[in-house]
Amino acid sequence: MSDYKDYGYTTGKYNHIHAYIMKPLLKVLSKKQTQKILDIGCGNGWLANHLIELGFDAYGTDASPSGIAIAKKKHPDRFFIQDLTRDDLPDELRDINFNTIISTEVIEHLYSPRDYFDFCKRVLQKSGGGELIVSTPYHGYVKNVVLSVTGQMDKHFTVLWDGGHIKFWSKKTLSNVLQERGFQNLKFVGCGRLPYLWKSMIMTARI
Repeated sequence: MSDYKDYGYTTGKYNHIHAYIMKPLLKVLSKKQTQKILDIGCGNGWLANHLIELGFDAYGTDASPSGIAIAKKKHPDRFFIQDLTRDDLPDELRDINFNTIISTEVIEHLYSPRDYFDFCKRVLQKSGGGELIVSTPYHGYVKNVVLSVTGQMDKHFTVLWDGGHIKFWSKKTLSNVLQERGFQNLKFVGCGRLPYLWKSMIMTARI
């Protein structure tokens, strides 16, 4: 596993991404207020804290000490550092049966997304199965052509951002890897901008 570099969070404010994924995400979560929800890769905790304030039973983990420190300011008993050298949840969460896992804008940063999905799978199977909700920047033929002809490809691929995006997912590739790891009942939602030029996508899958 490569060395982890802390993102360096300085604020608990929402990310610009939440502006266009929150509505479809809340639609997916609308009937899950009685379930235990885990936000893996929660960053500064804005999303999980927002869900808690809306009445959801949510928790969050992240490898970023700065992010978790900020997240704990609102709900100190709901956020914990995820040790990337261990193949398990933090000790405080091991006895909780999570029915839903949220992963927003995480997998595009990972060298080993299969290992990540296997980890999510084990957490859900512990509670008898459940749903994984993944968001990631959308890529597809039409969008990539538009990026190319408008000269936006370099900016979009974040080459100059250390710790930036290293995996670029389409609906097909994300579906393939989820099914490969045993997830079923996949559903897709495009988020932000016009169809096929979506900024991000949400994929739900069950195990």
